[in-house]
Order: sequence, then structure tokens, then C-alpha cells
Amino acid sequence: MIDRDHVLPVRRQAPLLDLSHSAVYYRAVPISDDDLALMRRIDELHLEHPFAGSRMLKRLLRADGFSVGRSHVRTPMRRMGIEAIYRRPRTSQPHPDHRVFPYLLRGQVIDRPNQVWAGSYIQTLPKRKLGRAKLPQCQSREVNSADSQIQLRHIRRPTTCGPL
Repeated sequence: MIDRDHVLPVRRQAPLLDLSHSAVYYRAVPISDDDLALMRRIDELHLEHPFAGSRMLKRLLRADGFSVGRSHVRTPMRRMGIEAIYRRPRTSQPHPDHRVFPYLLRGQVIDRPNQVWAGSYIQTLPKRKLGRAKLPQCQSREVNSADSQIQLRHIRRPTTCGPL
């Protein structure tokens, strides 16, 4: 690949092979015996406690006599591909009772001003029964909201088109 005795300098050979010239000169540093022992113990602890993250493993390692901080535990964990197993939030799954609203503008050609209006209801304050409406960015033909009076009051004011 890279010929250090070639007439063409290494700095010119590297781009021809789609390498940066600094990558050609890089020498990997071998992992020390202390880090290998630490990685071995992290692997054993992970098999015993798969739910343990870097903070818990740090405490377990200190109890075993290793003098390590959290970042010195987290780096070998990343290198070995170890990560704590725990229940994660299911944010991408909709609730079964959530109503899916149809997109009413599908197939519509919007080619003139004031053809489509948009408004959205933001917040209800229960004690005073007041609400705030996000004002329309582009005007709307009809308002589909339980509190349409609040929105209509704001829509009647002159507005400018812009992001909501």
C-alpha cells in the first residue's frame, strides 16, 4: 500500500488511497496489563449484574480494590461493547386509545393565498377556564376546536404568515 521508499512522498500517496496522511503515521498504543485486568473484571461483573451501568460498576470495582473513576470504567465498557440492560421508554409506540387524525390536505393543491388556514390549541387553565391559542401562520377556512371562540377571536385580528 504505502511505500516509504517510493519517489512519491507519503503525504502524496495517502490521498491516492483515500487516507489522511496522519493515519499513515499513527501507531496504535497497546493496552496495558492493568487495563486488561480491569476489562476482564468489568466483563465478569457485567455477567453477574447486567443491569449495572458505569456508576454501579465503579462502586463494585472499588470494593474489589481497583482505584478507578467513572470515566475509566466507561471507556473500557465502550471498547468491549458493554452497556447496561434496563427498560427504556417506549416513546415511539402510540397509546392504543390515541385517536389518529386524518390529514385533510392530502391530494389538495394549495396554490393561492388564504386557501388554507392553520390554528392549534395549546393550553387550558382549569380554574379560570381560559385558553391560549397558537395563532395561525397561514389562514384557515374552518376551525376544528372545542374552544373555537378563543381561536376565532385571535384569527379575526390581522396576522402575518410565518412559522408557528
